[in-house]
Amino acid sequence: MSEKLKGSSTALVIVNLGTPSAPEKKEVRQFLREFLSDRRVIEYSPILWRPLLEGIILRVRPKKVAHAYQTIWTDAGSPLLTGTLAQVEGLATHFQGRAHVTYGMCYGDQQLQDVLEQLTVAGYQQIAILPAYPQYSASTVGAVYDQVARWTRRKRNLPSLRLLRSFPTATAYIESLAVALESHWETAGRPNFAGGDRVVASYHSIPQAMHDAGDPYWEECEAGAKALAERLNIPEGGLLVTYQSVFGPAKWIGPTTIDTVAELGEAGTERLDVICPGFMADCLETLEEIAVLNRETYEAAGGKNFHYVPWANGEAACINALAVEAEELLAGWV
Repeated sequence: MSEKLKGSSTALVIVNLGTPSAPEKKEVRQFLREFLSDRRVIEYSPILWRPLLEGIILRVRPKKVAHAYQTIWTDAGSPLLTGTLAQVEGLATHFQGRAHVTYGMCYGDQQLQDVLEQLTVAGYQQIAILPAYPQYSASTVGAVYDQVARWTRRKRNLPSLRLLRSFPTATAYIESLAVALESHWETAGRPNFAGGDRVVASYHSIPQAMHDAGDPYWEECEAGAKALAERLNIPEGGLLVTYQSVFGPAKWIGPTTIDTVAELGEAGTERLDVICPGFMADCLETLEEIAVLNRETYEAAGGKNFHYVPWANGEAACINALAVEAEELLAGWV
């Protein structure tokens, strides 16, 4: 943690899920153990879940997941981490002289609770926490709130705290998605929707049981996709909303991305543009699952011209979307 920003008592923390420290089986197992032990992520009773996690999942999945990470790892490290650091840099430039900007993770290194402790030791008395999740889910934003709550329970002298819930239809956020697609279309041309070309907005899925219990995630994803289609004047049926990263035997919300791209390929779709509005930093789910696995599935089924459209990380429109939310969160402090 850097020294306290001169003249400022305010800090902004961008929070994301986290990443293994290395694309190796040992580090991936450690990360998965922490991630999959969170009751916000896996809502089963620990008595039933722990034996399955330790006895099967952590014996089988780390090797496969580590190999997947190796395909996307860069010289600078994990893409999710480098994307988050780019956002910190962009926001630090935006708030220069007004607020200190840093990041925290829910799992792995640089955990949010540790960051909050370091900030208060450094003298920051106003801390704003901005989860990099545009849509609210108990398994993501709820987990961030839990991290904050655990830390506050240990503290006697607490700073002022503010937390952002979500921004699924915020104008600047929808604009950042639209700008990415329009920039791609400047090169590739606008899709021929009448001829069957499609845009897919792929969001991370959640178990159906979470949705049935009242999690608002699905509604926020659908609302954001609708706003994006309206902004881009995409005709009805031209933008498909799908859900990815489904695993295990439980029922998840759908339709699933992998099944949808296979069906579009079988139908002979000439062009498919895929964007992932829920991921504000590229990661395994975008760079390997979508850009590689889903592309292969689509092309193997007969589809042509698959495009993964990046929009997040340090892109100017993405930084602006975060800055707009941060400005509102910090109103009256800076």
